[in-house]
Amino acid sequence: MKRSMRRAAIAAVVVVAGLAAGGLWYLRGPGPMAFASGQKVALADYDGADPTGVPASLADASLVERGAYLARAADCMVCHTAPGGRDYAGGLAFRLPFGTLRSTNITPDVDTGIGAYSDAQFLDAVQRGVRRDGARLYPAMPYTSYRYMSDADALAIKAYLFSLPPVQATAPPNTLAFPFDQRWGMMFWSALFSPDTGFEPDSARTPEWNRGAYIAEALAHCGDCHTPRNVAFALDNRRKYGGARTAGWQAYNITSDRQTGLGGWSDGDIASYLATGYAEGRGTASGPMGEAVDHSLSKLAQEDIAALVTYLRSVPAIRSTDLPASLAPPAPASHRDGVDHANALGRKVFEGACVSCHGWTGESSLSPFATLVGTRAVNDPSGTNVAQVVISGTVRHTPPGVISMPAFGDAYSNDEIAAVANYVTQRFGGAAAGLTEQDVAALRNETAD
Repeated sequence: MKRSMRRAAIAAVVVVAGLAAGGLWYLRGPGPMAFASGQKVALADYDGADPTGVPASLADASLVERGAYLARAADCMVCHTAPGGRDYAGGLAFRLPFGTLRSTNITPDVDTGIGAYSDAQFLDAVQRGVRRDGARLYPAMPYTSYRYMSDADALAIKAYLFSLPPVQATAPPNTLAFPFDQRWGMMFWSALFSPDTGFEPDSARTPEWNRGAYIAEALAHCGDCHTPRNVAFALDNRRKYGGARTAGWQAYNITSDRQTGLGGWSDGDIASYLATGYAEGRGTASGPMGEAVDHSLSKLAQEDIAALVTYLRSVPAIRSTDLPASLAPPAPASHRDGVDHANALGRKVFEGACVSCHGWTGESSLSPFATLVGTRAVNDPSGTNVAQVVISGTVRHTPPGVISMPAFGDAYSNDEIAAVANYVTQRFGGAAAGLTEQDVAALRNETAD
């Protein structure tokens, strides 16, 4: 009897362990390039052109020049520079549901920056999320993507950072609630969601595709904004690039879906949006995407933009069920037609602050950059990005010059901003967002920095 009970207990333990392992395996999910069915090979065994490094135009550049290009491609400055602060000196706040994180100083200052880091220690921090003192980094630092970066590229970035003037600056302390303030717990998170593997080219794909994959996954870390996260706050690559909420903004679907992703965009549309933050009839980049364009994507060589387009075209289509399958047409020319007049406050704010640039039809007579028709934001029933643009404004550094929309966050109350966002989404997108003043207050808090 005792023997049979022991066997039953052992069987129960095995079953529970198997279920736990299966649950962890499912939670971990596929890697970011698992959707491509070709054989993945180690970089050293790849017969094609090396997808890492810098474009051919920089082949003869110095180590520091190569590092500067790669640092821009990896968008290092945006996260490590606080508003009004010195470049790369840290202090930028990341508002999370369980507290606030601050980015660190990555200038070569020995005391408060990374000036004392050896090559090995720098690689540990960038690719594995382990600081020089052994403490674990949080994945707000995208080491889960940078782990795909080659050692040579990471050390080129180090050479560039070490060429900059050191800045003595200590970031304000993090304010994370327990247990999220326990850095040691990231050891287990990283073991599950960030295995120490490098970039593996796909032997069945073209060199351009592999270069695009390397830029998107190892450097630009596109998934950190555009891929939803699971319950453990790791990227859910089963819904790769399907759209997500990031820093109080909607990062929209960039899969090949024709209705709610990029499938209906031409190659030129995508390339223009990446390189300039604008594509005719598609809208203008704002918020975190605008920053990524200004400081990173717009600095890429034309051949790297083309490679990114090739890669994005291959990402399997995912339909965003929260977005309409078609975009609304231009609104009527008269403000008396085409919208619910119950939102008198929204119409009043729009008439006073917006119509002179955007027009009653949503087709601007001043600049195509101000045209609202056809943009994803005004067709998004959440109204999130419309409200955020009203609060924060937007600036585009384009070949014709600087084009900007002023920020109205200080000029209008939360109630007024909610009303005008609801008016804009209804008049130019077909469905009022339904934002409240409490929603706008929350959006302000998420993007306070």
